[in-house]
Amino acid sequence: MHVAILFGSLAILMMIGVPIGLCLIIPCMLVILSGGVSTSMASILQCLYSGAGSFTMLAIPFFMISGTIMDVGGLSKRLVRLANSIVGNVTGSLGMVTVLACMFFGAVSGSAPATCAAIGAIMIPEMIRAGYNKYYAAGLVACAGGLGIIVPPSYPMVIYAVTNNESIGDLFMAGFIPALLIGVILMLFNYFISKKNGWKGTQKFSMKEFLSALWDAKWAILMPVIILGGIYSGIFTATEAAVVATVYGLFVGCFIYKAFTLKSLWKIFADNMTFNGGLMLTVAPATALGTVFAYMNVTTAISEFFASISTNYYVIMSIIYVILFIIGMFIQTTPAIVIFSPVLLAVGAQVGLNPLHFGIVMVVALAIAFVTPPVAANLFVASSLTGLSMDKIVKAALPFLLGLIISLVIIGFVPEISTFLPDLLNSLKA
Repeated sequence: MHVAILFGSLAILMMIGVPIGLCLIIPCMLVILSGGVSTSMASILQCLYSGAGSFTMLAIPFFMISGTIMDVGGLSKRLVRLANSIVGNVTGSLGMVTVLACMFFGAVSGSAPATCAAIGAIMIPEMIRAGYNKYYAAGLVACAGGLGIIVPPSYPMVIYAVTNNESIGDLFMAGFIPALLIGVILMLFNYFISKKNGWKGTQKFSMKEFLSALWDAKWAILMPVIILGGIYSGIFTATEAAVVATVYGLFVGCFIYKAFTLKSLWKIFADNMTFNGGLMLTVAPATALGTVFAYMNVTTAISEFFASISTNYYVIMSIIYVILFIIGMFIQTTPAIVIFSPVLLAVGAQVGLNPLHFGIVMVVALAIAFVTPPVAANLFVASSLTGLSMDKIVKAALPFLLGLIISLVIIGFVPEISTFLPDLLNSLKA
């Protein structure tokens, strides 16, 4: 009965459009008032505070601010130029530039919608001028924009690490090879589609142009190097790395790119304050809901249910894929990670699922969710950039959505893709 109250009220509140923070905390209150758990409102309030008051969670606002600072400072144009100089005159070159630029920008922004907006604003008009189908251009940007949360550093990775007591640095390193795999698969799909439609490159590779573009983008490229190098060398923690990234971004934007005014800086901090305020109002109630789950032994019950279905790794992973796909369609990234990652991780642990590996699987699955309606932020961004209808963008994006799903299956069934770099670096440090 109490489980029905918990999940029933949660589903109803979400369906009628109640803000996600209230959707998470009201079911907790109803269960406590009905006597479903042996705890008090005071303990739930304490959970709310601990959920938002974690020192490690401070990394999220600073990573978001640093990414916005570098974007406003003219970073996206420099990264697009660098990507363009690398690709050269090959079939579907502008599509490949789009994917590569999303990977570069994702290493700075940590956000899928921000990556989609920044790169899409430049590349969609460029692709249309070069003769690409406008729906194809928008669909490619929407899908490739998901790399923003897969390429480290990534704020969903921070949330997963904090929620499940994993190393943020290890999770960042685990994301590199999967991000490269996804980028390569998207580029291959783009190549064959472009070859079929006769979309050829126009700019031949030039070492001089490449070196010039590399030099122009050097300050942007150094940012993830400083962040990850500092974390793995032990110079600073992930939270301190986020602060360093913000200070570095301010220095580059103000004194090197000279792109900021006092008014623009104020807008950057005000916009990020709004985002992070909303984020905390999601994380805090989600932490309280997790505590109620623990009191009610929900995680144990779900794990036992899955164990009764199968103990085969591939069967369990396939079921988890389906669950993550459904979750991503209806629930935003942050609450999805905080609410469901501990539960699904407990299920996967029964068949030997590595926590770092599962973190990458979940982030990739939620990156796919950015282009699966109804909650599809990248589709909304692509639609707003172009004025095109979402249904036609989705249709054009289907081949790349298939590429993302293939990537997810490969990453999920081959754990070494995610665990190789963290294991290697930890063995070297030992």
